[in-house]
Amino acid sequence: MHIRPLSLAVALALSAAHAHAQDASTNTPDGSDSARTLDAVSVIGAGETRQVQRITEVDKQVLPPGTSGQKILDRLPGVSVQSNDPFGANEESQTISLRGFDKSRLGYTLDGIPLGDNAYGNYNGLSIARALIAENLAGVELSEGIGSLGVASTSNLGGTIQYFSQDPASTFGGRIAQTVGSDSQNRSFLRVDTGDLNGFAAYVSGVHQEADMWAAPHQNQTTRQFNAKAVWNVGEHRFGAFAATSRVSQANYAYLSKSMLARGLGWDWNIYAPDWNRAVAAAYCAPATYDATRCAFSGGVNSIDDAYYQSRALRDDNLYALDADIALGQTSHLKLLGYHHENRGQGHWWAPGQRSNPGTPQELPISIRSTNYSINRQGLTAALNWQWGIHELQAGLWYERNDHNVERNFYWIDGPFLDDGYLNHPDRRLFDQDFDIRTRQFFVQDRMRFLDERLTVDVGLKSPRTEMTAFAKPGTETQYASGTLIAKENVLPQAGVGFKLSPGQEVFASYAENIAAFVGGGSGGPLQVSPASFAASAGLQPEKSRTFEAGWRVFGDTYQASLAAYHVLFDNRLLSLNPCASIEVGTRPECVTRFINVGSVKSNGAELTFILKPVQGLEWYNALSWNRTTYEDDYVSGGEVVPVAGKITVDTPQQMASSELSWRQGGWNVSLRGKYTGKRYYTYTNDQSVPGVTTFDFGTGYDFGAGLGLQNLRVALNVTNLTDKRYAGQLSSFAPTDPAGTRYAIHASAPRQVFLTLSAEF
Repeated sequence: MHIRPLSLAVALALSAAHAHAQDASTNTPDGSDSARTLDAVSVIGAGETRQVQRITEVDKQVLPPGTSGQKILDRLPGVSVQSNDPFGANEESQTISLRGFDKSRLGYTLDGIPLGDNAYGNYNGLSIARALIAENLAGVELSEGIGSLGVASTSNLGGTIQYFSQDPASTFGGRIAQTVGSDSQNRSFLRVDTGDLNGFAAYVSGVHQEADMWAAPHQNQTTRQFNAKAVWNVGEHRFGAFAATSRVSQANYAYLSKSMLARGLGWDWNIYAPDWNRAVAAAYCAPATYDATRCAFSGGVNSIDDAYYQSRALRDDNLYALDADIALGQTSHLKLLGYHHENRGQGHWWAPGQRSNPGTPQELPISIRSTNYSINRQGLTAALNWQWGIHELQAGLWYERNDHNVERNFYWIDGPFLDDGYLNHPDRRLFDQDFDIRTRQFFVQDRMRFLDERLTVDVGLKSPRTEMTAFAKPGTETQYASGTLIAKENVLPQAGVGFKLSPGQEVFASYAENIAAFVGGGSGGPLQVSPASFAASAGLQPEKSRTFEAGWRVFGDTYQASLAAYHVLFDNRLLSLNPCASIEVGTRPECVTRFINVGSVKSNGAELTFILKPVQGLEWYNALSWNRTTYEDDYVSGGEVVPVAGKITVDTPQQMASSELSWRQGGWNVSLRGKYTGKRYYTYTNDQSVPGVTTFDFGTGYDFGAGLGLQNLRVALNVTNLTDKRYAGQLSSFAPTDPAGTRYAIHASAPRQVFLTLSAEF
């Protein structure tokens, strides 16, 4: 087992506090929002005036330890989560869509800490897989369409996902777990809790994980993480601290096209490594390095983009936060949160057609293209809550300053090696930009209750402003823009109403408006363009959404159900294109490729959740969703009209269904989950799609209970993609049309994988 010396040292140090913990209170330290386990609240949002779905700790058991909190959401109505790894943690391929919105148009927080927009090459945050060790996840709250006004996000057009970490345990002890399985999976987890020491409690935890790619050449991937959390209760006040570090090295899988699959390359097609000679021969077929005597494709490959030697993503993150919940008398309290996040990352691609050591005997037709990222951001949130008669009032603010840099370099090579470390001293620099991003957001809301609290009315507004300034550094091969974009709105209203028809029935309806900040830095966007392109983009409007939703919930002794319908208008959609005919490009100032607002998107849909608990320990969870999201406007690209009005938006299944049967009795737990995801398009004109697919996951475990000096010993077996279904997982690289099916838009699903976990509590 990979138990690191630091973890052992911490465990020994904390054991000294064990005697004091025996006399402490057995109550778990009181939690604010960040501490709640969500076990005691309704999974379908009872009492909420908006559509809310929740995931609790027991919902994780069907999936293997280490599974990303995002992947666990896949069973919820209206949610499609895709990834090409069994844990849903691969940065390049992990994605989520909700009611027609992609992952970068949703909002994400962890215990109130903003996580950014979840994009690959992120410029303002990090994924939940890097922010929190999966074993420390307490639960997730998904607000589909209308998120809370106080959520710290600049991208939540289509909903918010709030993750919550576990609080420290009330008694001294710890957990240790070892997972082994398919593709040399080896995951070690250790956590030690101090227990309650006169109101103070803390834990430290760490993970070391290694696994090979499931496709050849089965390159190694590593994840190392550390989490620590402390809670201190002083009278009616609560103070907390959280720290997380993450070091991730992931080998990227190759994208596939429908043409490649038709040519027989198959779902397991991947990169050339370790066959260096084959990669070099293909690279000599690239236009910039073409050599007729050396150019050679083989094995069904007919393009330099059908494969490349290798690719890798490296990400290092440090995340720290301090929070306080201060009681101000009997009717009000103040919540404060301060955080700091620093990140560095590199994305490597062994680019065919880019020369290394040009003009020398060591010249090669391949060099490594690296996109380098850094983030240094700090922020503060504050919210004052007070009770005044029938009013539950809240007012708050969020401020963040983010210093971000993105550069793209080329590194010359002499031959093959495993690029699992950071590269320094580039031989070419394509571009280099610094970004200064400042966000401030104010909000105020009021919850009023009438008719003996049967009627709940929520009203509120927020006022966001994000100012993004880019500074292009000189001395690069391509000059990028310097300038400023501001996304702001003085008043974005939100209102909701909920009414209890009876003790077991309620209805709700809500309306909300949101805008999104302009995308920046490593995620691309209207500032990562040439100066001429940025100048031609003057007058851009930020993307905006208006969401209407209504629903009904019913609760019985053995069942729960929720039915919701929604209508969403998404305006000012942004695309990068050239509106002029090719003959006019460069002849007029407006004839440059630039970002343009291309119109609106309309979404209508319905979601049904039904949970049946016929006997103690048996639960049957079901979710159905129907969605129709369409582009409302044609646009002009290359001087020609692209006919997308009325077409279904990309990567948006119109039908989805999930069902999970779980049984828990004595020490046993058994779960079987099935998910149907409907057809998805990857072209705006809908001329290309991937078919619907049904997948299954299985998990079972047994708790032996106390013995051998342990509080509990547990063994678990998890099988992902139980039927070994191969299909198109994540979709990307969308385009207006793909008549020949040559677009590299598909990440293949992972095959069936099996994992065995042995864990102990002490």
